[in-house]
Amino acid sequence: MAFCENCGAKLEEGQVCNCKQQTSQQQVDKKPENPQPENQQPENPQPGNPQPVIQKPAFQRQAVQHPGYQQPVQYNNQPVQYNDQSKLEEPMSVGDWLVTMLLMCIPCVNIVLMFIWAFSSTEKKSKSNYFKANLILLLIVIVIYIVVLVIFGAAILASLPKKGYTF
Repeated sequence: MAFCENCGAKLEEGQVCNCKQQTSQQQVDKKPENPQPENQQPENPQPGNPQPVIQKPAFQRQAVQHPGYQQPVQYNNQPVQYNDQSKLEEPMSVGDWLVTMLLMCIPCVNIVLMFIWAFSSTEKKSKSNYFKANLILLLIVIVIYIVVLVIFGAAILASLPKKGYTF
């Protein structure tokens, strides 16, 4: 199956597209700006002697744009660019995490260090995010603890007798 190089219409073997005849009549007065390659056939076919259309390999074909169709795909041989690896932060080592966990075992110091490490701009991003998440979980646990304390405190107070103990 061959296609017309001008309009992209499907052509049967030996068939010549009508658009070539129309464009050849318009180009009679004009001299072609680009000479034709040696392997390409002339634009003006003889009416009694139809010339076969030579189909070019896919890499030599020019993209044909049809109105209402998607733009042709343009292939380029440029390498794929990945994100710049130099912007990535070096991760914390196992030793850094061990020291961090040991410091978190010290009472009262651990609370202060959690705030320092969570909101410090000099700490590594992974360590900062870990302690921000840790503070959020701590806040949730405290709120749940207060809610449970209020509910059970109210239940205990409601079960006490109002006028002291009687035997």
